[in-house]
Amino acid sequence: MTVVSMTVNEKPVSLDVEDRTLLVYFLRENMRLTGTHIGCDTSQCGACVVHVNGKAVKSCTMFAVQAEGAKVTTIEGLAKDGKLHPVQEAFRDNHGLQCGFCTPGMIMTAVDMIRRKGVMDRETIRHELEGNICRCTGYVNIVSAIEDASKRIAGAAEKVA
Repeated sequence: MTVVSMTVNEKPVSLDVEDRTLLVYFLRENMRLTGTHIGCDTSQCGACVVHVNGKAVKSCTMFAVQAEGAKVTTIEGLAKDGKLHPVQEAFRDNHGLQCGFCTPGMIMTAVDMIRRKGVMDRETIRHELEGNICRCTGYVNIVSAIEDASKRIAGAAEKVA
């Protein structure tokens, strides 16, 4: 057992875990943050995407001990003061979900994608989503939601500047 310390959704955490504990299980079982889903356990589907130090990471491919000292953000940490993140709002407004299982990973990937790329065309969005699988939507509304969110975020940044 190893003591792992990190910041999860802006809260400091120190817990004793087995060295082989994957970050996804640390978050779900130890932290009770069940919005991070386990879809495949092989890093193929992207349902487990979280941010580690601001970058999208598939949490089923990372040990919890590797996140020592890191800042981890899960889907539960995106909303602030009861207000949804712009990407969450865009997914809601554009019906970017169906069963909802892939949605947390899609949203976390989209937030990172927009941070890196800004406003994107649909082809770029589709390319960037290659590591995330949705088995029921056909991606049309997901792509629309990300396109809309990227414009919302760019517009908000322009208003601040």
